[in-house]
Amino acid sequence: MTPSGPLSGIRIVEVGHMLAGPYCGLLLADLGADVVKVEPPDGDIARHVSPHFIGPHNAYFASLNRNKRSVVLDLGSREGQAGLAHLVRDAHALITNLRPSAIKKLGLTYDALREINPKLVCVALTGYGLDGPFSERPAYDYVIQPTSGVMAITGEPDAPPTKTGYSAVDNSAGMLAAIGLLAKIVEGNGGQVDVAMYDTMLSQLNYLAGASLNAGETPVRRANSSHPYIVPAQIFPTADGWLTLFITHDLFWAKFCLELRQLEWLTDPRFATMKARRENRVVVIDAITQVLRSATAKEWTRRLSKFGVVAAEVQGLEDALGDPVTADRRMVVQLGDGTLPLRAIGNPIRCSGFETEYRMPPTLGEHGAELLKAV
Repeated sequence: MTPSGPLSGIRIVEVGHMLAGPYCGLLLADLGADVVKVEPPDGDIARHVSPHFIGPHNAYFASLNRNKRSVVLDLGSREGQAGLAHLVRDAHALITNLRPSAIKKLGLTYDALREINPKLVCVALTGYGLDGPFSERPAYDYVIQPTSGVMAITGEPDAPPTKTGYSAVDNSAGMLAAIGLLAKIVEGNGGQVDVAMYDTMLSQLNYLAGASLNAGETPVRRANSSHPYIVPAQIFPTADGWLTLFITHDLFWAKFCLELRQLEWLTDPRFATMKARRENRVVVIDAITQVLRSATAKEWTRRLSKFGVVAAEVQGLEDALGDPVTADRRMVVQLGDGTLPLRAIGNPIRCSGFETEYRMPPTLGEHGAELLKAV
């Protein structure tokens, strides 16, 4: 089946495993690119990471590899290199998230492939860069979060540093790799794109890094996920769960006070302005906490949201997947024709005139005969 969509006609060769590279390829495949996944003879390790299988499909692998085609190549062999040359000859780009030494050894750089296809865009998605003294450091999400400073500012002040609850580094790096790849394709020239997971996470600490670089401010872990500058902006305990509040404007603060029937907060100099609330954080947070314990998180969300106050109940994943917003946005999708009950999270990018197709992930080497018949 020929993919349709904004990237229809774009062919991407993906030599990736696990998460970051395949997520980059997934984003492009969902938008219509023909993504050819090159796997070693024993397949992407992601085919066996999860204990959950729907028919022959591993749920972890399926979440990252729908809408792609799969070929098996031993890139360490002469035959494998011939197959790679055949695939990249007419491709627009190649994505890989192997270690830098493996990328170079297997000839997955622009310098190695430019004679075959001078317009090819080669994207190396690595931990610390394709070259340099730190390039060969082992790099996983679990390593980049602590080394980039992300883990040190996550969690409660009196608890150990905390990893984010999902693979923030891998997913973020995959998105930046997709942007870099498309930028070079639009430019119209081939070349190398170098995306490091370490750089990716430093870039996402933007305003915190700015405060450190320009004012010497050291970011710290704050109780209940509170914002360093905005008060109240954090989670609060309620009668039955947790409520997130994010009040950035004094107008919304006034609406909040009126709904909580705390009129004295409008005139108390410790509470009345954004600056005052920041300077009197402990007093303000303690007062709000006492009031919010009187009702449930769902009730506060209902009452405050109607006034435009940013408030939301903290939900678990199962609640989010069943949320009416998720249904309205059609974010839980069925893969394939429904023969197997294999579901996934849908494409978050909506483009006018295009509806994403959700094909099954490929079985190992499923498209080898079709794609490599001329080798």
